[in-house]
Amino acid sequence: MTPRHSAPRRPRVARHARTLRSHRVRHVTALATVAVLSFAATGAATAYVRLENNIETHDVTALLGDDRPVRTEPVDPTDPNAGRALNILLMGSDTREGANADLGGENGGMRSDTTIVLHISADRQRVDLVSIPRDSHVDIPECPRSDGTVAGPTESRFNEAFSRGAQSGQVSDAAACTIKTVESLTNVPIDGWVVVDFAGFVNMVDALGGIPICIPNDMSSPKADLELTAGQQTLDGHTALAFARARTGTGVGDGSDTNRLGRQQQLLAATANEVLSKNLLTDSTKLYLFLNAATQSLTADPVTGNVGGLAGLGFSLRDVPSGNITFMTVPFQSWPEDPNQVVWADEADQIWANMAADLPLVTPEVATPPVEPDPAATAPADPTTPVEPAPGEVAATPPPTPGVDPFTPDDLQSVCG
Repeated sequence: MTPRHSAPRRPRVARHARTLRSHRVRHVTALATVAVLSFAATGAATAYVRLENNIETHDVTALLGDDRPVRTEPVDPTDPNAGRALNILLMGSDTREGANADLGGENGGMRSDTTIVLHISADRQRVDLVSIPRDSHVDIPECPRSDGTVAGPTESRFNEAFSRGAQSGQVSDAAACTIKTVESLTNVPIDGWVVVDFAGFVNMVDALGGIPICIPNDMSSPKADLELTAGQQTLDGHTALAFARARTGTGVGDGSDTNRLGRQQQLLAATANEVLSKNLLTDSTKLYLFLNAATQSLTADPVTGNVGGLAGLGFSLRDVPSGNITFMTVPFQSWPEDPNQVVWADEADQIWANMAADLPLVTPEVATPPVEPDPAATAPADPTTPVEPAPGEVAATPPPTPGVDPFTPDDLQSVCG
């Protein structure tokens, strides 16, 4: 007899027993599925709370006066400002306390390092960023503070507005005074604001894995802790901060604040290219890691600082072409009374008017239709005479200079030739 035949026959299982076992298996599977979904939901909720807790929010509406536009209720919960243009004031603070002291050197008080007016078009197809030189000579209006004190009006450098508000010790008061100053100078209503310090900037860059950028020449700025060689580089957070802040040294320009504005804009354009190339919105893990870093050391108004609103706004901008992201500096000229300060040129009025009207900051040049050459004009050209472009032919133009000319990330030489 073969082993198969000698093996004892297994007892038959009653039909109801099989049904009970099947029910038990399905019950366990259901419990496991619920457990996995619950864990995922709990993890998402925990991540959301963690991101929310990263951002310090303040409502400064009461400090800005009663003559500001009234905003209607949001029409899209995922993008609180969907369907309308949005102006956000971005402020970089060089406060030197805590982790920032290790990056910029210990120093008391709060100062404004960078101020940019960010405009997002109502159709979410255009983004404009206009830098304001901190050495602009301007009129600063009266600024109430949250502690009941008031900074009187004055005529001074633009970044003095941030410092005057900050005398209460509150970064939100510094932001409020800067907002009042920008609105009084530009007639552009500010819908939201963000203040990021040194540590927050370093974290954002490192979360992206660094920023690839072409360095045109060797740079050395011991004061900013910057040492770079010419060529293709990927800047980590610490080096990117030094690249943005350097004013003195070798290869960093003339030492003026307006000169380093160009480097800051180059860095932001390179950052935009990196964010777009990584498709962060389609990778939840990378997006969370970036947002977790981006929202640390961040202070904002309650709407802009809402994680859901930030994510919704970011998603609504997913289809913006990089060529529709424009960086520029408000047009300026030297102030005759002090060569270390500048005043805004007359062209600035049109820039701010366009922004307030949700129009492109720079009107694209209209191409001239080609003209047929005259066959009679056959005389040989004098080699000593400069050659003019033929009718209808577009003359070659030099690339835009960041900090001076408007440019987009498409104009940026991110990879050295």
